Amino acid sequence: MKPFYVAGTWQTTSAALPVISPADEQDIATVALSAPSDVDRAVAAADRALRSPEWQSADNRIRLLTRFAGELDSNSAERARLTSVQNGMPITLATATEAPGPVGLLRYYTALAAAIPQEERRPRLDGRGETLLRREPVGVVAAIVPWNFPQLLTMFKLAPALAAGCAVVLKPAPETTLDALELAAAAERAGLPPGVLNVVTGDGVLGEHLVAHPGVHKVAFTGSTAAGRRIGEICGRLVRPVTLELGGKSAAIVLDDADLEATVTGLATASLLNNGQTCHLSTRILVPRHRHDEVLDAVADMASSLVVGDPLDPETQVGPLVSKRQRRRVEKYISLGKRAGATLAAGGRRPGLRRGWFVSPTVFGNVSNDSLIARNEIFGPVLAVIPYRDIDEAVAIANDSQYGLGGTVWTSDVERGLDVARRVESGTVGVNFYDIDVGAPFGGVKASGLGRELGPEGLTAYQHLKSVYLQPNDPRRPS
Repeated sequence: MKPFYVAGTWQTTSAALPVISPADEQDIATVALSAPSDVDRAVAAADRALRSPEWQSADNRIRLLTRFAGELDSNSAERARLTSVQNGMPITLATATEAPGPVGLLRYYTALAAAIPQEERRPRLDGRGETLLRREPVGVVAAIVPWNFPQLLTMFKLAPALAAGCAVVLKPAPETTLDALELAAAAERAGLPPGVLNVVTGDGVLGEHLVAHPGVHKVAFTGSTAAGRRIGEICGRLVRPVTLELGGKSAAIVLDDADLEATVTGLATASLLNNGQTCHLSTRILVPRHRHDEVLDAVADMASSLVVGDPLDPETQVGPLVSKRQRRRVEKYISLGKRAGATLAAGGRRPGLRRGWFVSPTVFGNVSNDSLIARNEIFGPVLAVIPYRDIDEAVAIANDSQYGLGGTVWTSDVERGLDVARRVESGTVGVNFYDIDVGAPFGGVKASGLGRELGPEGLTAYQHLKSVYLQPNDPRRPS
């Protein structure tokens, strides 16, 4: 049984959680389940670590985080494999994202924290003296992460939190605990002080205990909008800072001048990345009415051509869904699309594989934006092609959603695409491609979340800003 990690020690219990392969439905491992009392101990350990002279020293913290990044870099291949076997991510994608991403993020925020002074002086606007601005760690951070990009999304939170001098209690998703435990092992090998990083394992009940814990100073969550609303309610009642990166139902606006071949090639990633289990995907494809059939056929051909199979096979482009429950959810929406009268142009069934929670990439055409397959986040390889009359209607359809996380615009005229992107109500939009930029803020509007991760803004989210007012001409004032 794999133990969890609290206060610098590995812990086990009699309760266990099985880790199941989505590719063959066999048990991979068992992980010890944490109890609420383990969360209490983890929060207490994190609070002690905050006061550790070893961790409070910025120079020493930078040295430790540099070693942590090196430890993660040394076992990149194994970490990529851990993600693939747990959640079905194609190994080529895991190798490109889950392996180097955490290392790059940790190094980025370590360098950023070293470059930004902890204190700065600003002259007062009234001319009477100056103000000393201090950047201080927000404190104990509860980080709750999902299963779709488990290591990368963990480091969205962990890297800036640690760089800012915070201590973290991490709760991974039950489906992907092994990689979180490997992160803890790498932190231990790097010599991070006990309690700086703790990993507790469990379900949403344990997560809620962590979120509401009186010793937590900030919550960072990535997951469903429903869970995010609950976490937001708790943090609002406690007046506790919270970052919420939630669901999406993003639109790909295909303009009438878009190159069809280039657009469809780009949509293979922008709309179907990670078996459709990515929050920012452009799963609503908006096309000019006169090009609807042409685009639908091309998208359907692209989806049908993708190689579905074993996620550890480098040839695989679409792996299984993460769980049997997730496959049931996706298949429910496929049935709803068929009953609503949409045109099924590709997929709509399981591929001919004996085992595993697979669903063939599915494309519907002639979809109304009012239909459930266009309104709700499905989180699987299901696309809805929606016709529009003109640009104004395309923008209106794109914005007619409770979500606002991602989106794309496809065109032969980049400036025209940029004009359309400016009108889309979303935290992020790509023109002729979509790829998150680590140096720029990422997050959503509306039901897609609160706050931003990545970029310098991602570091600021884990800092308190304290203003110390200094009286003018005070001989006791420090120089």
